[in-house]
Amino acid sequence: MNNKFDALKDDDSGDHDQDQGSPKDSEKEKPEDEDKEQNTQRKKMVVPGAGEHPLQYNYTFWYSRRTPGRPASTQSYEQNIKQIGSFASVEQFWRFYSHMIRPGDLTGHSDFHLFKEGIKPMWEDDANKMGGKWIIRLRKGLASRCWENLILAMLGEQFMVGEEICGAVVSVRFQEDIISIWNKTASDQATTARIRDTLRRVLNLPPNTIMEYKTHTDSIKYSLGRLPWSGEC
Repeated sequence: MNNKFDALKDDDSGDHDQDQGSPKDSEKEKPEDEDKEQNTQRKKMVVPGAGEHPLQYNYTFWYSRRTPGRPASTQSYEQNIKQIGSFASVEQFWRFYSHMIRPGDLTGHSDFHLFKEGIKPMWEDDANKMGGKWIIRLRKGLASRCWENLILAMLGEQFMVGEEICGAVVSVRFQEDIISIWNKTASDQATTARIRDTLRRVLNLPPNTIMEYKTHTDSIKYSLGRLPWSGEC
């Protein structure tokens, strides 16, 4: 992929400090009259380190795993999903990614999520609830490569749809794997078409690949009280 991520992948040795910048880099002086919640949120925001290549948006990696067939709810799903960490630069991304298990090596019913910071990978999140996702079902053995190509394209702003992209998910299942990319506005057909065409290009999909767009509203209706699991269609 011809972007800054390729150039930096081999250059980053992975032996940087795991802290995302020193305290003076990651925290700003806060007026005394600021709300405590705002202070906490600002303290958690990551920033690029000195000399690093900033991304247009901050992102957060999440991981979730569950036992198929076990009764679940929105609440239990939210409790089960685990935040891995957030990053604000190319270098910080590679420090996380280089230590993460590849999707193809995951077992059971597992998901990796990469979403813009502040957006939870749930249908009900304010940024997601009016949107939807493009879904591609993969035969086993393709998930790791497709996931990497997808998230590099997303971080590199290759979809060219402004702030529409919310995040991406790879879902490891027993018979197949699923990748999806989520956007904010399901009713914007021009935007969803551009996302589809870019997705087809960055993943180098065969012409006959089935791509399904599903609104989160439909997903919620279909679930009928089942777990709002991002990879379940």
